Amino acid sequence: MTSSTLQHRTFLLLLVAVSVAFGAILWPFYEAVFWGVALAILFSPLHRRLLLRMPGRPTLAALSTLLLCLFVVILPMTLIAASLAQEATHIYDRMRSGQLNFGLYLQQVVAALPSWAVSLLDRMELTSVAALQHKFSNVAVQASQIIATRALNIGQNTLQFLVSFGIMLYLLFFLLRDGSVLAARIRRAIPLDENHKRDLSDKFTTVIRATLKGNLMVAATQGMLGGLIFWTLGIQGPVLWGVLMAFLSLLPAVGAGLIWGPVAIYFLATGAVWQAVVLTAFGVGVIGLVDNILRPILVGKDTKMPDYVVLISTLGGMAIFGLNGFMIGPVIAALFMAVWDLFTPPEKA
Repeated sequence: MTSSTLQHRTFLLLLVAVSVAFGAILWPFYEAVFWGVALAILFSPLHRRLLLRMPGRPTLAALSTLLLCLFVVILPMTLIAASLAQEATHIYDRMRSGQLNFGLYLQQVVAALPSWAVSLLDRMELTSVAALQHKFSNVAVQASQIIATRALNIGQNTLQFLVSFGIMLYLLFFLLRDGSVLAARIRRAIPLDENHKRDLSDKFTTVIRATLKGNLMVAATQGMLGGLIFWTLGIQGPVLWGVLMAFLSLLPAVGAGLIWGPVAIYFLATGAVWQAVVLTAFGVGVIGLVDNILRPILVGKDTKMPDYVVLISTLGGMAIFGLNGFMIGPVIAALFMAVWDLFTPPEKA
């Protein structure tokens, strides 16, 4: 083994070792780093427009973009979180006072079921009000324990959240200002053909933008429409249910129907036929149409991924990475497909 070969291998080993060590240092804040990169990619077109209006002042352009990002993303989420907390507290108080009795509501639904369904529920001991109340009490106790534990964890991790949030904003600022230089340097360091590097880079940025814009727009639209129809029908806590529908809409194909569907069934079972018809028609024809039209246009079309790949990668990403997985999953799936396309290009017709 020649001296130059030994030096080359030693340098590669050192490069891998320090890269892994640096990744381990960043791992506790991977969410902050990931969202800093994702937001930088999303807002980079806006930053470039501002930079054209502020030639020679990249710091001011980056700061202006950061402030707009805070105004567009952070402020609305803060207002929604405040309304959500208020409505959740109100509903919790009504549950404690007995004004909201989900066991009784479910019993009304059971009473309207056909005999074969009632027989099936009899075997599960779910047809008596007492049994239902007992089971719901157990669920409520367990949910209260989970909520209390989560609340304690949130209180204990407030400092960590603030630190992560600060890191994300700090990183976002510098990525907006110096991102093009950093991206060019990373591309030079990757030992691939220039065309391959360009294809992978374009795929990564496209998927980030399409997934973030598409999923957030679909979630916001479905949540707003769901909250609006709940408010119109006089259902308690429209903001709470709207936020839940927005969150569940991150799951393609199922999404908001997990909230409005049971409510429509309850309306139908209790004789509120017109409310059930209106909610079902609105859920299928309006809320569902948003998912069927906007998501393929904003996510699937730009990423050029089939709907089933988007669904599976979103669910798998959320199972592994939690809420962040709705972004990470499709990105990994898109890069997987892009790399295999480079390795085995499709046959020409």
